[in-house]
Amino acid sequence: MQTEPIYDDGYGDRLEKCYSGAVYDVLRSMGLPDQILPRTIRPLDPTRALAGRIFTVSGHADFTVDGHTTLLEWTKMLSRAPGGSVVLCQPNDDTLAHMGELSAETFVHKGVRGYLCDGGCRDTVRILETGLRVWFRYHTPRDVVGRWVPDGFGAPIVMGGVCIRTGDYLMADRDGALIIPAEIINEVTVKVEEVLRTENKVRTAILQGVDPVDAYLKHRKF
Repeated sequence: MQTEPIYDDGYGDRLEKCYSGAVYDVLRSMGLPDQILPRTIRPLDPTRALAGRIFTVSGHADFTVDGHTTLLEWTKMLSRAPGGSVVLCQPNDDTLAHMGELSAETFVHKGVRGYLCDGGCRDTVRILETGLRVWFRYHTPRDVVGRWVPDGFGAPIVMGGVCIRTGDYLMADRDGALIIPAEIINEVTVKVEEVLRTENKVRTAILQGVDPVDAYLKHRKF
């Protein structure tokens, strides 16, 4: 019996060819308009999209632990992240960097697709060089040593009121990040791809001189 999600299932590659606005339109049409993560979470490299199946991490600030313990727990988190996943971290902290260069190198080596945290990041120039796609809220040079520990792996987390489970899907680009529940990933992906095909028809019609009202009434998309 399978107990772990399959992370390299193709949906991430398909969704990365789409864009967040189209994903939002489909989710809204399905009665899920509130799957958007906080707009303060932004990409380090806005030219690249990120999509894939999620592995969740949570943590908390703790000034009682020593540097060795915090780094040991942090490296355990890196070790547990599955290849092919998108790691989403709710650090419950807004003072530290929850991603840095060596951690990004580790994720790239493991085949992690990307990382999104409701927290901070440092070593950003070097992270760009690693190629890891990272979304975060703020920059700071302050790291986790002696200050922060992970406390949950694979358990549900909440960001901006959105409940996120391991096995759900992230689609993120420069316009924002959305969560797609695992149960509807195929339906959403198929519908988003159809939206893009329809938009291409509308675009072609507009470029051929069709009135925008007529183009909308024909294709019911704009």
